[in-house]
Amino acid sequence: MKNFLVVLTVMVAILGIAMDGYNCKVVQFIFGDSLSDVGNNKYLGRSLAQASLPWYGIDFGNGLPNGRFTNGRTVADIIGDLTGLPRPPAFLDPSLTEDIILENGVNYASGGGGILNETGSYFIQRFSLYKQIELFQGTIELIRSKVGKKEADKFFQGSSYVVALGSNDFINNYLMPLYGDSWTYNDENFITYLMETLEAQLKDRANQLALSFNQASSKLLEDLSAKLPNASFKFGDAYDVVNDVITNPYKYGFNNSDSPCCSLYNIRPALTCTPASTLCGDRSKYVFWDEYHPTDSANELVANELIKKFGLTPVDGKPNPPSPSPVLPPAPVVAPSPEG
Repeated sequence: MKNFLVVLTVMVAILGIAMDGYNCKVVQFIFGDSLSDVGNNKYLGRSLAQASLPWYGIDFGNGLPNGRFTNGRTVADIIGDLTGLPRPPAFLDPSLTEDIILENGVNYASGGGGILNETGSYFIQRFSLYKQIELFQGTIELIRSKVGKKEADKFFQGSSYVVALGSNDFINNYLMPLYGDSWTYNDENFITYLMETLEAQLKDRANQLALSFNQASSKLLEDLSAKLPNASFKFGDAYDVVNDVITNPYKYGFNNSDSPCCSLYNIRPALTCTPASTLCGDRSKYVFWDEYHPTDSANELVANELIKKFGLTPVDGKPNPPSPSPVLPPAPVVAPSPEG
């Protein structure tokens, strides 16, 4: 259960939200992996990284799977809600239009994606960070054709950018012997490789964006701040609080941090949540939803910690209305069928 959280990295770059002479709506552009995916992978027909079966999404909206790899909200959902920002739709959502982008932003996150192109290749289809940035560049051109270059540039400069990924580069790459990287690099050299890849992506493709890893990231962001003076970088490392939640769950109101709420009998690891899985009795008391992804309650804890670290406040002085509390079953049960 610790594999995912030991390398959890979330970083937010907020660029010039207060733009003189331009009162655009602040929206988010989100880049990441399954921790932030809100449905892109469900439109990738050959992807093996899916959250398209019950009981994913059981505590979100109508309770049906929506592409989020959890029972409820992602960390990015919650941070956006608490800071008054709209939830951006998935890039592959068929209903996405230029007007929706201008109103809500876009989420490019993809389950199984990583900083490195080779990461998660056994999932067959997923968006790496390179691909997500490429899609973002296409979005820039789309909005420029809609409102003109000058207004589009102001819109993107005034937006908020969230980059949250990195765990797959370890779990689904470096730590798996089937990947060449696990034989090519030692621990220190692999971190250097990741940092060099990140710096190239940030400088050459989109100087509005930034991300990095824990201690190595802080130094990288200092260097980038000097090189990219028009960008404001904020790095959030949730490792300490998450590690403490796993070690001392009762301290934070949880009673289980070593097994998933959605499990298939005693099979470990169960890897994913399925209609045949058994649900825990109180989802708010579990840190993990499946073997690798947190519950809504754990995501809320991480989101609040990051908001404190970032010093974020609502963009219009007030947060969005709170999401309804998760519906909790009275006791451990085998999940009912979708028709039931």
